[in-house]
Amino acid sequence: MDSETKSYEERLIKEFKDGDHRRFDELVAAYTRKLYRFAYGLLGNHHDAEEVVQDAFVRAYNALDNFRGDSSFETWMYRITMNLARNKFHWNRRRGDGMTISLSEPPELHDGTEASGEIDLPDTSYSPDLLLEKVETRENILKGLESLPESLRETMVLRHVKDMPYEQIAAVLDCKIGTVKSRISRGRELLREFLLAEDGIQPRQHSSAE
Repeated sequence: MDSETKSYEERLIKEFKDGDHRRFDELVAAYTRKLYRFAYGLLGNHHDAEEVVQDAFVRAYNALDNFRGDSSFETWMYRITMNLARNKFHWNRRRGDGMTISLSEPPELHDGTEASGEIDLPDTSYSPDLLLEKVETRENILKGLESLPESLRETMVLRHVKDMPYEQIAAVLDCKIGTVKSRISRGRELLREFLLAEDGIQPRQHSSAE
């Protein structure tokens, strides 16, 4: 985040705390699309993502007077959204619901604009294009993300859906940068194995010399 944007947000928050609650609308406008894409990457469902983002803004509105600025407003909002999406994900799993929305057809936000849900997965063994060609459908990526442990799934979405730098991911997840890199590496490995297994391809075994 550049210093001009940070100063602008700090001014909006100050004016909100001073009683001008209309300023919150500007924060909502600035972050709705970003948070929606993040929530959609975690949940794979248009309606769930919208619900989570709306709930996140309600919670932020009610708590903004107590926001101390220990982290940026953006990081704070990602944390709120992540926690709500996590709860929603577990709720869906208990009900037997899964990720069902295709990444190849980005859903629309409530204002009619498209929200990209593309995931790019760099790979030293198989190119993303080759993997997508072999598994034939991008829905398998959502299934693969759903199969990952929660900490890996959240880190992968922040990196590959949001293209967030390691430092900010560490701030959102409240962990060290080394932990972020380790989770991304492991998440990529598990997701590759899932995609290859879906197509009946045996993952390459790494020798001890590699």
